[in-house]
Amino acid sequence: MKTLTNTEIKKILNKEIFEVPMNDSLVHQIVTSQMSNRRQVLANTKTRAEVSGSGKKPWRQKGTGKARHGSIRSPLWIGGGVTFGPRSERNFKKDVPKKMKRKALFMVLSDKLKSDTLIIVDSFDITEIKTKTFKEMISKLNLKGSMLIALEEVNENVIKSARNIEKVDTIQAKDLNCLDIMNHKYLVTTEKAIEKIKETFLSEK
Repeated sequence: MKTLTNTEIKKILNKEIFEVPMNDSLVHQIVTSQMSNRRQVLANTKTRAEVSGSGKKPWRQKGTGKARHGSIRSPLWIGGGVTFGPRSERNFKKDVPKKMKRKALFMVLSDKLKSDTLIIVDSFDITEIKTKTFKEMISKLNLKGSMLIALEEVNENVIKSARNIEKVDTIQAKDLNCLDIMNHKYLVTTEKAIEKIKETFLSEK
């Protein structure tokens, strides 16, 4: 695995993708929408119709000296239903135009290049699934911080070798997005993956 020089990098990078000025508001909007779209609905409380318990009136209406009640499943009772609690039907999805997502992606990629946190190598030469071998290989890059490795295609050797390494994640170039890139300090990719980015995102215009 050999890191490309600045001269070699300039030859393969496209100005439409890697020289886009940053717009913080747009990037923030896209990142928050992608976070919302990944959000899982886990909390789900039960209403008085769903909790277990008898529907029988606990005691007669009058004459006991107690407050009147009609059901032990009332939200007023311990173990009763919950009023206005979180429900699984909630939808956090946010639709954003493709052009906006693509533009924000180009801004983030441009920023990575500008801040020298975009690392391009010739290829990932790994012939077997072995975490130790892959860890030794990427350690030669001398990068301190989290990294996202963008692959031109599915590479089981790289994906499975990297999945147990802390702060290292893999993604296919065609699936690149603002959120994943910004969640990592470095973006490490290959020449072929750069071509895949051009092919995927410039063709959407």
